[in-house]
This record gives sequence, C-alpha cells and structure tokens, in this order.
Amino acid sequence: MTGRTQEILNSIVREYIETGEPVGSRTISKRRSDGLSPASIRNAMADLADEGYLSQPHTSAGRIPTEKAFRCYVRSLAAGRIPMAAAQRVHAQFSELEGMEARIERTSHILTELTHNVGIAAAMPTGGQVLDQIELLALSEGRVLMILATRDRMVRNRVVVLGEPVTQDELWSIRNYVNHNFSGWTLREARLELLRRMDLERAAYDAVMRKLSTLYQKGLLESDSVPEIHMEGASNLFGIDLHLTREKMRDLLRALEEKQRLVEMLDRFLEEMPGGVQVRVGLEEAHPAMKELALIGITLALPGGLSAKIAVLGPMRMQYERVMGAVLHIGREFADVG
Repeated sequence: MTGRTQEILNSIVREYIETGEPVGSRTISKRRSDGLSPASIRNAMADLADEGYLSQPHTSAGRIPTEKAFRCYVRSLAAGRIPMAAAQRVHAQFSELEGMEARIERTSHILTELTHNVGIAAAMPTGGQVLDQIELLALSEGRVLMILATRDRMVRNRVVVLGEPVTQDELWSIRNYVNHNFSGWTLREARLELLRRMDLERAAYDAVMRKLSTLYQKGLLESDSVPEIHMEGASNLFGIDLHLTREKMRDLLRALEEKQRLVEMLDRFLEEMPGGVQVRVGLEEAHPAMKELALIGITLALPGGLSAKIAVLGPMRMQYERVMGAVLHIGREFADVG
C-alpha cells in the first residue's frame, strides 16, 4: 500500500468512527489539503475494496471500512495523551490505594470513566510471588488460620483443620521459622526448599516440625491461583450498534459476567509485548457476539511474580488514540503504586 493510499484509508476509517455512516469520495476530498479529486479518491477506494479493506452496503452509498481496514489503521497509530486534569485526578486516586485488590477495582472504574467503554483489570498470579511473611493463629477445635502476605501486597487467608491439638506457642515457633528462613523467597522456591529440609530432618522430627509438615500439606506457602479481576461498564455496550439480536446481546453480557472467560480473553489477546499497548480488532475467537468489538490493553510485570492486565473493551468504532493513551497512562500509575 502506497503512502497516499494509506492516508486515504486512514481518513475513511476516521470519518467512519466519527459518523458511523458510509464514507463517500467527496467527503474525503474536502478534508484533504492536497486538492486530490473525488475521482482519484474513488479509484483508490475501488482498489481498497478489491483488497478487502472496504465494503459497500448499497450500490449508490459510500464505503465502510472492514475489520481488515481497522487492523491496518491501528498499526499506524500512537497513544495519545489524556488531559492534564484527568491525569492529576487519576494520580490522586491511585495515591490513596492500599493493596492489589483495591488497585484492580479502582483501575476498572477509572478506565470506564475515561473511555465510556468497558474497563477490565486483572492481577494474574504466575507462581513466582515473593513471600513477605506468614501468620498462624490457633482457633477452636484444632483449626488454624493461615495468613499469607506476599511482597506485591496480596494477602490470602485460609482456615485448615490440623487434626491434633496445637498451641499458639507452637504456631509462633513455626511462623518464626518460616519467616526467618524464607521471607524474600518466591513461594515456589520456598515450598521446594521447605520440603527438602523436612525430608532431610524427618528422623529428628519433634512435635512442632510434625505440625509444620501437616500445615505444609494443607497449603502453607500456597497462594490462591484464582486471578483477581474486575470489570465495569458493560451497560455502555447497549448504546452501540453491534448488529446483534436481543438474544445475542444477552449472550454477550452473560459471557462478560464469566470471570474465567474474561481471564482467557486477556490471556489470549494480551500475551505479548509486556509493557506495550496492544490493540486487537475483532474478538470473534473469544465469543461470536464479540465480532465487532476491539480490545486495547497492556500487560505489566509486577514485583513478586504477578502479571497485571489492564484493558478497555469497546466497539470497533472507538477513538483508538484516546483509549490507547488512557490505558498507557493508567498502566504507568498502576505500576508506580506497586
């Protein structure tokens, strides 16, 4: 594609994003400063149609960019900047937050607020989270509350039944042993080393070490593998003409309510270029009703082995530079807080 043809295609896509109406050659000609005639533009549009970039809904109507055209268009774009007032507001909101869950929830809300689309944010444990400390508390009936805190500010609580009496002093001994020896280790490495040590010292086990072994078997130093994910703004899809029947729109909304489906979509479409904004146009692979949707997102590698994915789901006819800028800015704020 020549530079001029690319410019014409970009102009058609931008005009269609603004109006939602088929675009004619005269409209594009009037917007150009080089005086290119409508006839010349018609010829270029005909070539673009032959190559699958444009469709013509009616014989006398203008042209509509196809999914292929949108994909070509977004490759030529750079992320825009969000307004200064919005940037200051975002920074102030993130400065108030404590913990990963709070950041994830607020991120989806801010994305929706800034873009008027669907905001999605997720923290995806990778198995490499770094141990900060554990706490063990004795409960009634032989139960123990295990509290696991990792360096990324994730805190996980789990109640287990030990099966034998245990004193709080014994639990403090176990806690001190684990924190002294393994704070700063990844959970995976800590579990492997603890298992190795218990195997070596099995003959010298005392009551405390036996209870440590039991707690290990019941998930000590294991982080929940379920991602923390929030989505907001699904109602914004009602204002978009996605050419869906009422039943298919209900299917789409039900699909967005399934956290596992959202996780799979983020994993599938945002798995490359960590730290760079990615754009995926046409999401039919994720769900048939998502054919005319686009996903703009970023993957962040966070301290402690977490991967955060921040994304905006919206119509193919969205203001890409603005949304890309919002995702990039919020991704930086998200990472800075951590």
